[in-house]
Amino acid sequence: MTKKLPLAENYLNRELGLLEFNRRVLAQAEDPNHPLLERLKYLCIVSSNLDEFFEIRVAGLKEQINLDSPSSGPDGMNPRHVFKLVSERSRELVARQYQLLNESILPMLEEQGIRFLRRSDWNDAQREWIKAFFFRELMPVLTPIGLDPSHPFPRVLNKSLNFAVELEGRDAFGRNSGAAIVQAPRILPRVIPLPRELCESEHDFVFLSSILHAHVDELFVGMNVLQCSQFRVTRNSDLFVDEEEVKNLRIALQGELPQRHFGNAVRLEVAENCSDAMVGFLLQQFNLTLDDLYRVNGPVNLARLMTIPDKVDRADLKFSQFIPGMPAILQKKGVSIFQMIRRGDILLHHPFESFQPVIRFIQEAASDPKVIAIKQTVYRTGTDSVIMEALISAAKQGKEVTVVVELLARFDEEANINWAGRLEEAGAHVVYGVVGHKTHAKMSMVVRKEGDNLKRYVHLGTGNYHPRTARLYTDFGLFTCKEEVCSDVNDVFMQLTGLGRAGKLKHLWQSPFTLHSQILLSIQQEAKNAQAGLPSGITAKMNALLEPEIIQALYDASQAGVKIYLIVRGVCALRPGIPGLSENIKVRSIIGRFLEHSRIFYFRGAQNVYLSSADWMDRNFFRRIEVCFPVLDAKLKRRVIQEGLKPYLKDTVQAWEMDMEGHYHRKRARSNLYCAQSELLSSKKAV
Repeated sequence: MTKKLPLAENYLNRELGLLEFNRRVLAQAEDPNHPLLERLKYLCIVSSNLDEFFEIRVAGLKEQINLDSPSSGPDGMNPRHVFKLVSERSRELVARQYQLLNESILPMLEEQGIRFLRRSDWNDAQREWIKAFFFRELMPVLTPIGLDPSHPFPRVLNKSLNFAVELEGRDAFGRNSGAAIVQAPRILPRVIPLPRELCESEHDFVFLSSILHAHVDELFVGMNVLQCSQFRVTRNSDLFVDEEEVKNLRIALQGELPQRHFGNAVRLEVAENCSDAMVGFLLQQFNLTLDDLYRVNGPVNLARLMTIPDKVDRADLKFSQFIPGMPAILQKKGVSIFQMIRRGDILLHHPFESFQPVIRFIQEAASDPKVIAIKQTVYRTGTDSVIMEALISAAKQGKEVTVVVELLARFDEEANINWAGRLEEAGAHVVYGVVGHKTHAKMSMVVRKEGDNLKRYVHLGTGNYHPRTARLYTDFGLFTCKEEVCSDVNDVFMQLTGLGRAGKLKHLWQSPFTLHSQILLSIQQEAKNAQAGLPSGITAKMNALLEPEIIQALYDASQAGVKIYLIVRGVCALRPGIPGLSENIKVRSIIGRFLEHSRIFYFRGAQNVYLSSADWMDRNFFRRIEVCFPVLDAKLKRRVIQEGLKPYLKDTVQAWEMDMEGHYHRKRARSNLYCAQSELLSSKKAV
């Protein structure tokens, strides 16, 4: 059957959509209703997002240009044209970032007694302390490299802080190269708090770059320093491992990871004062052009300011603290979590409800003598994980522990490699999923001996098994011991660890086998309902919507009269509101205190509610192992709709509505303000 795909003009560009998303994040930094230190955090998040955008998306664009690819994707746009637009809009975004930092956030922080001192602001006592700090902490670990035939341009690490120094004069050997590079070791903090007794405000900070600028002449004794400028290079960070050729993915990845720091350069950031001659020299060294250059008025890495809120004890400048709620059924003392699950399915809504029951599920399984086996998927879990420690403990106690570790979880590869090693040492079975498919499903299964029978319990989620992000991301998790669901989960684990054909699952939809087709069928069924005059409707919440066939199916359903509400946090390639095509589709994005991460699919005519680890993207449907699971309990189904969908459609504070051109407009009511995340915090009695 020929795939029905949208025309190129009905499909928005992914890269430009990602930049639109970052504009919405930057708007949070602009919002005076947010606490000041939280506004600084949003500014840092934009920088971190842009780093990854250049490392992955722009790097991919540049590769397409080098290969002279005619099209970058379903939007039909030429990669060179996309790159031109990306460069223009990225520059606008970065310029606004630094304008906001310099003209708004830093002055307001200073009014609150939080200062970032320039060299001209230092008093004599501060200058003496900074000088001593330089000689004590910096000088011993700095290695200035003068550039000459025996000292070629050094290898510069991805996103590291560096200084280009222009010099005149001759050194002890009579050399006069005129230039040197100083690399700031990553172990050094980028922002240094001054001792309390030297502070003229409540908190005074100094940038590492300011300290080095002030004392760079100490590194070149007898030479005259003409100029010292910060610079930073961003490199292609997509790892390449030929999974079909390698015999051991972990060993191959361990060999590849160090090369991530030295991929092809894709962006050069320099301080505003950097001379044109030095800029030209740096661009030449990194094989870049002026199109890849970003001059900035401030630190070249704003993401490093993310540590400031933790260094400043000012609760009035941060979001109020909260304690996640706990479902009443889980508050009973002396009752095991397995007994509670036997009484009925349990739904958790993070971060409004605690992630502790998930941790408890694994920890109880590890210590319970009746538990004989635990199976777990791991995508992102962090370098310090109580869940992983519990799995290691279970393995050491002789339980059958099987962990599917996704080694190719981008930027978490090293942490996952380390956990895989520790798990194997403890006696756990560790597998790395399926060649060519990332294991992104969030599943945990416990097998317990109860009398003469074996009883299975599972946890399925939309988010990672990561306690820290569970306080920052909105996600749903479901505990159940329904045999048919547990059997499905077991079958998926069998696919991941063994060999054999995929069997038919009773309740779960799974990528890469059935998820895409089932979503299509569900959309098409709603269209048939609408045409027959039956109840219909689709409300779906996800991080990204990009897959062309799904988009075309939504267009078709809209034309059939189905009312479609899409809550897409990030990039959405669908154009809503086009007469005759998508006038029945509305798209909105919620950007707030918590990162909206849950995936919820509600098909109103069929009265089906599904939760999933998968966005509606090509990679999630065809190149990943994902699961999509139904909420079978009627009461919990209503809860998902009431908590996960309706508040976000009602939001008039953090909502952005998308127009047919792909631009977003803040939906800001003057009265009757309603903030979904705040309401959910209140309803869960979090304080």
